[in-house]
This record gives sequence, structure tokens and C-alpha cells, in this order.
Amino acid sequence: MGSLNEIAIAAGINISSALGFLLAFAILRIQPINDRVYFPKWYLKGTRSSPRHIGAGFSKFVNADLSTYLRFLNWMPAALQMPEPELIEHAGLDAAVYVRIYLLGLKIFVPIALLAFIVLVPVNWSSGTLEHEKDLNYDEIDKLSISNLGKGSKRFWIHIGMAYVFTFWTFYVLFHEYKVITTMRLRFLANQSRRPDQFTVLVRNVPPDPDETVSEHVEHFFAVNHRDHYLSHQIVYNANALAGLVEKKKGLKNWLVYYENQHAHNPAKKPTMKTGLWGLWGRKVDAIEYYKAEIEELCKQEDVERQKVMSDPNAIMPAAFVSFKSQWGAAVCAQTQQTSNPTVWLTQWAPEPRDVYWPNLAIPFVELSVRRLIISVALFFLTFFFMIPIAFVQSLANLDEIERLLPFLKPIIERNSLKSVIQGFLPGIALKIFLILLPMFLMTMSKMEGHISISGLDRRTASTYFMFLFVNVFLGSVITGTAFQQLDSFIHQPANKIPETVGESIPMKATFFITYVMVDGWAGIAAEVLRLKPLVMFHIKNTFLVRTEQDRQQAMDPGSLDFGTTEPRIQLYFLLGLVYAVVTPILLPFIIVFFSLAYLVFRHQIINVYNQQYESGALFWPDVQTRLIAALIVSQILLLGLLSTQEAEKSTVALLPLPVLTIWFHYVCKGRFEPAYVKFPLQEAMVKDTLQRANDPTLSLREYLKDAYVHPVFQKDDMYELVTMDEEKNPTVATKRQSRMNTPVESKFNSSVGTDEGEFSRMHPA
Repeated sequence: MGSLNEIAIAAGINISSALGFLLAFAILRIQPINDRVYFPKWYLKGTRSSPRHIGAGFSKFVNADLSTYLRFLNWMPAALQMPEPELIEHAGLDAAVYVRIYLLGLKIFVPIALLAFIVLVPVNWSSGTLEHEKDLNYDEIDKLSISNLGKGSKRFWIHIGMAYVFTFWTFYVLFHEYKVITTMRLRFLANQSRRPDQFTVLVRNVPPDPDETVSEHVEHFFAVNHRDHYLSHQIVYNANALAGLVEKKKGLKNWLVYYENQHAHNPAKKPTMKTGLWGLWGRKVDAIEYYKAEIEELCKQEDVERQKVMSDPNAIMPAAFVSFKSQWGAAVCAQTQQTSNPTVWLTQWAPEPRDVYWPNLAIPFVELSVRRLIISVALFFLTFFFMIPIAFVQSLANLDEIERLLPFLKPIIERNSLKSVIQGFLPGIALKIFLILLPMFLMTMSKMEGHISISGLDRRTASTYFMFLFVNVFLGSVITGTAFQQLDSFIHQPANKIPETVGESIPMKATFFITYVMVDGWAGIAAEVLRLKPLVMFHIKNTFLVRTEQDRQQAMDPGSLDFGTTEPRIQLYFLLGLVYAVVTPILLPFIIVFFSLAYLVFRHQIINVYNQQYESGALFWPDVQTRLIAALIVSQILLLGLLSTQEAEKSTVALLPLPVLTIWFHYVCKGRFEPAYVKFPLQEAMVKDTLQRANDPTLSLREYLKDAYVHPVFQKDDMYELVTMDEEKNPTVATKRQSRMNTPVESKFNSSVGTDEGEFSRMHPA
């Protein structure tokens, strides 16, 4: 374990970085020229106007009011003042619940830290085992950890008792928080204004029919089986190629605007460009004329592709968005099996329109299982083989390895000041840099799996990223932090010895995780509020692409909470806190500082900056709870493994009930609260239908839902037809299906439509 001096130097570096970022933010945010970067949410809501309209000359760009610089920290209390109900109304339930994860960390670890420092730290410090060991190198910080207890010490019983106390306290906080979040979700859904997804179901794997098109088949099925509630449907088209052309045209238009702006500033000189790769070589042409011609050609291709999509039967996917006359009818359809064949007419709640990930709707349903199997295998190998470069980076960040590979640096490294910087700062920053691109790869793999909503992609990415962080950052850093030989022994040893190996290594890696928390947590969160990348991009766009106020509005990049990346990082801090609470409590204050700073920063961001891409009603909370339970079980198993190496077999047995109790607690919470995240109660649906009909009796649901689930590339086209059902009472359902009573052999196309028998029980008449 590292020395107090190394930790102090790392803390000094990261505190200075964090304070520098926060100071830069405090000054940049009050400059009129940056107002749209740091307050974009209010501009999108239409409740804020640019201060540049008020000032003149120099004051349009720089804040000349010196009194505002004296109040540069007023953003901190302002971030905490907005009440939670108002925060939900302003930013949505997803954002409000996300911020509560940081608050949950404080609720768990502040009491645990107090107890640990009152009970465990004095017990560890007063043991004095390390002082009596000859030929053993240790630092003062080691005296604060469980390493200072001798083998077979009776004091281990105190640590076991505190492990039970910490576990039961965590149970209490998690149960209470799950209950609060579930209540918030149900209240939010009950009070939520009318949305298209409340009346709409996504049906997939529509079976083929020889006599009817997919659209006719869907209409026939739901008009028969949901006669009193079916309203309309919209077929899903494979418009991915068309969407690619539209996106390409958008990029070309941006370049055209850029060159037109150049020409407007200097009319005497026409801008030119080279037609080769990246404009570095090729024929020199008039840039404006070139992009106009390219856009015109692309428009022709777009029209051809659009007609192809609408006329080609192969472009019609066996899926549809089906809308109902009431939320009750939609709930019944979404939450029931439609036929006796569970592989066809698969229904689920439709994502809200802005949450739909359209490219994946074009994936045939039969491919999904194969895709997910392939991606799961790929993720397995990626996760475990990534441990090799992690081990390499961590080895290079170790002084012994650096001196072995680069012996000429030994005189420099051995200097006390530089040695402390390397030991206290280099490992954390090396690992942070190494992991920067990983979330992007994991999101791409999640998209390949075929999830149909952005929220679903985020939840899947969060799950895989957490597993990756657990295996590579936590286990990988503990096992492979010094040399590859440890990795080799880890792979070849018996499975029942792994908890002992990891448990024994944990106290030695406390310093590394302290520096990691400071680099990734303290400095990383402070950099989050600075928004350096959006700041630079806004001014680049504002300089080269903006001509009108509408252009300036589009140049803003408010961003959104990146749940798939940030939530697994939070879970890593929960894991570290739970693992080290009993082993090395000195880590807890660093984690508490992270949760406090992150709570403040992200509350500010969701109030002033982030504009969420979707609203799932806190659908991610069961995943958060499950990962917290997993972290708790891991901490208990590793503590058991650590104590088993300390000749404390009798006391170790006392820990065995803890994982069992934790699993029991998980299933209690799962059975009590999780149904609220999976199904929508029919009683609540009926109440909402009654209230909405009473409040707005003249609403035409058909008109309201008409364009809700139209593919974005068709939004402005009349050719995308909404299929609706006749409003007459008990209408006769028209069908093109022919009778097959005299067919000599059974048809290969079975759909269980309009019959009392299911697919598996249908008999051909003799």
C-alpha cells in the first residue's frame, strides 16, 4: 500500500485540477458569449433570451459587471434549491432519479464511514502487528487497514460484526429507496400528460399470409381479436438506406452554408475546394456550385429510394405500431400473449416516439437471437482479453516495472518528489485514458444486438460496461497490478482459491483505487461541469455555420445524461466503498467527496444543460438495484476470502450467512417492487382513461396518433398511410383470405387469426 505522502501528492494534484475546472466554469458561465453553452435547456424551453441582445460593443461578449465575479459560486446553492417535484416537472423523472443515485451513495456511506472510523480504525491502529514484524516494509496508512491485525487475531470478530451492521444498513437504505422510487414512478405515470406510447403497442414477428399484405393482416388480426379497442396501425418500413441519404444530405447542406457564409463575407472571392479525400487533393472546383450539384443529385437519389421503399414488398417489415382507443386496451394487448403460438404476434409497449431506434426495427426478428448470441460471445472475449492490455498499463505504472524496462531512468525515478507523483498519480490517469473509447465500442455492440429503443440501448450498454469495469478495472487492477505472473497464476489456480487470492490482494491496492477515485471522480466530475468540448464546438459552429437565430439555436448542444456510461462508473464506486468499508476504511472519505461533488454538479446540469432524449419513467432502477446487490455480495465473498488467509477459520464461518441473506433480500425487493417497472396496472389505465375523457371529451385520438410513429424520413410525406378501423359499431371485418376447406394439403402459412384454435392445435379437415 502506498504512503500518506504519495496519497497527499495525488490529492493535491487532483484537488488543484478540480478547483481549476470549477473556477474556469464559474468565470466562463457568466460571459454573455457562452450563455447558450451553459444554459441551453432554458433556451429550448423558450424562457431565456441571450444577454448579448442587451449589451453593446464589448459587453456583448464579456461580462463587465464586476459584482457578478464576486458571486461566481452562486451556482452551487442554486443547484440545490429547486424542490424535487419541480425538478421532475422541469427535467423529467429519469433525470431526477438518476441524481438520486448519488444521494443514495451519501445515504449509504456517510453512516458507514462514521462507524468505521469510530470502531474499525482504532481497532486496526492499536493492533500493532506490523510494528513487530521484522524485515517488513509498510507505511503509516497500512496501520489503518485490516493488514495490521495478526493472523488468527480475535479482533477479526469486530470486523465480522461491522460487516453485518454495514450489510443491514445497506439493506434498509436500498429497500427504502426502491420503495420511494417506485412510488415516484407510479405517481409520475398517473399524472403524466397524454402521450402516444400510452395508447400504442409494438407488434413483431407478424406471420406471413398468402392472401393478405402485412398491413391487411395486422388490421384483420386486431380488428377480430381486439374488436372494441383497436383503432389504427402503422407498418414498419426498412428505410435505413433512405435515412442514410437524408443524413448525408444534411452534412452536405452544412458545408454549403459554410461556403456561402465565406462568400458573403468576401463577395469578391469565390470559395474553392478540392474534390479528393478530405479536400486534400483532386480537382479544384467552385465549392458552392459543387455542393449545390451534389445536393441536387442526392435529392434525386432520395426520391428514387423513397419510391422504392414504398413500393417494394421486401421493404415492409413483419412489424407494426398498433394504436388503441384507450390505455386500458393497449395495456391488455401489450401484457398478454396473443395466440397459442408464443413465437408470433409478439407484443410489447411501444417506446415513446423520440425513444425509438429506427434502424433496428428493420432487423428481422428471427435474427435477434443469433445476433445476441454472437455479441455475448464477443463481449466475453473482449472483457477477458482486455485484461492483458490493462495488466500492461498497470505494470508500466509500477516503479519496479519502469526501472526494469527502462533502467536508465532509475536515478530520476528514485528522486523522492518524482517518485511520489508517479506512485500517487500515474496508475489512475493511465487507466482513465485507456478506457476512454470503450463505451463507444460497447454501445455499437448493443446496437448490433437489435434493441429497438434508445433507452434499451443505454440500459444494455450500462450492464455490459459495469461487467467490464468489474472484471478489468476492479479484478484486473487487484490481480494484475504488479506483473503478468500474477495473471498467469490467477488463471491456472483452482476456482475455490480465487476469492482468497483477490481478498488477500485487496488491502495492497487501496492506494491505487484512492488515486483512481480522485482522478476519475474528483477531477472528472469537475471537468464535466466545464463542458469544454461543447464550448469549443459551439463557437466553431457559431463562427462558420450560423447565419440566423435559428441556426444559432441548432448550434447549441445541450447533450443528455449518458446513462450507459456514467451509471456503471457510479456502480464501481459503490463496489469500492462496500469492499473497502471493512478492509481499509480510509478509502471511504474519498468516495463520499465524489458522491457529494457529483450530486451537486449533475443537479446543476439537469436543471440548466441536459435535454433528455427520452423519458422512461425510471425504468432503469431495477438494474441499478441489481448491480448494487451484486456489489454487496462481491464485497462479502472477498472479505470471506481475505479472512480465510488469516487463520481465522472459525470467525470466517460466521460470514457465510451474509451472501445468503443478501440474495434473499434481493428476491424480496424484486417481488415487491419490480412488477411496477414491467407491467402497467389495468386499474390505473382505466382511471387515466376516465379522467382524460372527462377532461377532453372532444379529442380525436386518430388525429392525435396520426403521425406519432411515422419514420422520421417520412414525416413530411403524405404517401405514408395510416390504416384505421371503421368507427361503426361491431363492424364486419373485411378480409381477402380465401377459404381452404377444399385444399388438398395444409397450407404452410398459419397465423392463428380469427379462429378459436391455436397454431399448434389447428387440424386439417379430413
